[in-house]
Amino acid sequence: MKCPYCSHDETKVVDSRETKDGWAIRRRRECEKCASRFSTYEEAEMFKLSVVKKDGRREEYDRKKIEEGLARALEKRPGGEEKVERILGEVEYELHARHVPEITSREIGDLVMEKLRAADEVAYIRFASVYKSFGSAKSFKKAIENLE
Repeated sequence: MKCPYCSHDETKVVDSRETKDGWAIRRRRECEKCASRFSTYEEAEMFKLSVVKKDGRREEYDRKKIEEGLARALEKRPGGEEKVERILGEVEYELHARHVPEITSREIGDLVMEKLRAADEVAYIRFASVYKSFGSAKSFKKAIENLE
């Protein structure tokens, strides 16, 4: 791997350790020319999935987008970080189990909302308020009433 500081081709691994509950490896590397240190992360590529957006555009599936939405919804909630990882894992498992090359962003959003509803009602309402774009207090109130 090239050094990000001097672009030298030779770097050596100084340390490796598992992250994300064993689903990724963090490698600490050192450039053999300038002695700069940097980290790299290695993860298994689970699947290739295209996401069809509302306007018909297609994008490659991006785990970070779901992770960021979940993190915002679960911010300052008990067990928030653990819930983000668990829900993200469940969502990706279900997407992978479908064995389809593409999925709509709406299907992904609905799946995330289903998982959030079961895990944390407050986070569900937070996520729904952005995802469903509540236009009024009345629509917000209706979503809360549907929880009960």
